[in-house]
Amino acid sequence: MTEIAKQGGALAIRPDQTIWTPEQAAVLRQSGIKDQVTAAELSGFLHLCQRTGLDPFSRQIYLIGRWSKKEGRDVYTPQTGIDGYRVIAQRVTAQTGGTYGYEDTVWCDASGRWRDVWLTDAPPAAAKATVIRNGERFSAVATFREYVQTFPDGNPKGLWAKMPAGQIAKCAEALALRKAFPHDLAGVYTAEEMAQADNVAPPQTAPATAPSRDYLHEANAAADAEAVRQLYRAAAQEGAGPEYLAQIAEVGRQKATETDGGAADIVDGEVVDETRSESAPAAEAEQDQAPEPVTAPQMRMMHACFTKVGLGAKDLRAERLRATAAIIGRSINSANELTKAEAQTLLDTLTNFGERSETAAADFAEMVHGLEREALANA
Repeated sequence: MTEIAKQGGALAIRPDQTIWTPEQAAVLRQSGIKDQVTAAELSGFLHLCQRTGLDPFSRQIYLIGRWSKKEGRDVYTPQTGIDGYRVIAQRVTAQTGGTYGYEDTVWCDASGRWRDVWLTDAPPAAAKATVIRNGERFSAVATFREYVQTFPDGNPKGLWAKMPAGQIAKCAEALALRKAFPHDLAGVYTAEEMAQADNVAPPQTAPATAPSRDYLHEANAAADAEAVRQLYRAAAQEGAGPEYLAQIAEVGRQKATETDGGAADIVDGEVVDETRSESAPAAEAEQDQAPEPVTAPQMRMMHACFTKVGLGAKDLRAERLRATAAIIGRSINSANELTKAEAQTLLDTLTNFGERSETAAADFAEMVHGLEREALANA
């Protein structure tokens, strides 16, 4: 553990130091650690570097920030590579005596058959590694589905797509090493194990639920479009499926044309009267001097674009409003509160991220978090 203290220079970590020096802290921040990192996280990281003997300034160990919805900020976790684990195991063995080695890694296919070499293009279902320390065997199995890093659509990404057998073997080896060296490896995980923490869940579509009433029949019998809108909201709150809601919305459009003299639209649970922005006389708009409200076509486009960045599901309405507020710079309770200009700003932003099919959801989420952090800093 004294090796990092022997390296010399302003960045050398002393075994007795309790806080990072200004020079060390500056380099750590250049490596990507943001201002939101807490003193406790930095102190714990220093202690871990001292205990493991890994050098953060040689990238043997590092702090990785991941957004925590619960904390409302990036939470930092110590992380190393499998080589860092091997360095610790070899160093501890040399310091304490004894022996340390491995049995051959084996991989398992989907049928449960173990193989000592993986030759197929499809990824293995699992890998098993065994570490032998002082004559005692420490085995561990890592399953591919639990550790694979994926795109939002569920397909493997990065090295998990190019070298799946090697990646899952590293996870199994890390598990086995942590069993063999529990004190020395506690509190730090390998990059291969933590890759899955960055996975973005695909948008979930709420299952269609049979409503307790025949809302569609009631909509057809309703006197006007406003009554249909109320029925639409009630059916949506009960969890009615999108096709059923679309039929009610169509009845509402017909009623609006017949009784209100104009067209109305219901989009994603929001009711938009197209006449208010598309059919109003220009003179009236000039007289009121009020900004034009969001239009129904914009509402439809927004929902389609939100779907492309992983926020299209019905139960993610609060997340959509939160992202909208970050982009337009003010809080809203409904998409109906948007102005036409604000809606266009939102659409331009969504379209930009939606074109990144593989990274759209992750990039959009990071952008929203950045805007929120900037707003808090300027508050």
